[in-house]
Amino acid sequence: MKKFKKDLMALCFMASIIFSIIFYKLLNNGDGNINSLVTNVDKAIPFLKIFILPYITWYGYVAIGLIYLCMKNRRNYYTSLISLNLGILICYVIYVIFQTTVPRPIVTGADMLSKLVNMIYKNDNPFNCFPSMHVTTTYIIIKGINHTENNTVTGVVFNIIGVLIIISTQFVKQHVVLDLVFAVLLSEVIFRFINNIKKEDIDIFKNRLCRIHIIKRKLKNPF
Repeated sequence: MKKFKKDLMALCFMASIIFSIIFYKLLNNGDGNINSLVTNVDKAIPFLKIFILPYITWYGYVAIGLIYLCMKNRRNYYTSLISLNLGILICYVIYVIFQTTVPRPIVTGADMLSKLVNMIYKNDNPFNCFPSMHVTTTYIIIKGINHTENNTVTGVVFNIIGVLIIISTQFVKQHVVLDLVFAVLLSEVIFRFINNIKKEDIDIFKNRLCRIHIIKRKLKNPF
């Protein structure tokens, strides 16, 4: 029972990701100067709607990856969680000062894949592109998984799905190559930086989060 409570408390910190992503909608508009990073390489990459399938798995991939890390290796869980929040924050800062856009194809057809693509296009304006948050968060999960002792099947599955999610951003025309490259470099730097922080510093951060959670509960239920 005690272990269950600790696991549940640790998993509650995943709410920080949900809180961070709320601000995405506020920044996902066409206000200000909009830049284009499209290159000839991007123009040569074909639109393949089949890749919308790995693209939308991102929504579950990050959550499942964090849950797995929480149960398997608590330090790597906190390292990945902090890296994710820091990566999202940096992406937001860049979106504010350097907003880019990606031209999208007109998708016709009544098949399931076309409908999924149009659903994503409708709910995600093509403005917050550089760096790709899809790639940033996915790559950090891959790093967390690879820094954890896994059985071969688990590691391979997470890596394959993660790579498919990353390259799907190109084939569904949600991002350009530079969005992907910079996101990978940014994620690599962030994860290495957080991973090199001493364990004592991670514990201090975790204890502070715990105290904040306890204070919030007391404020909601003072009696």
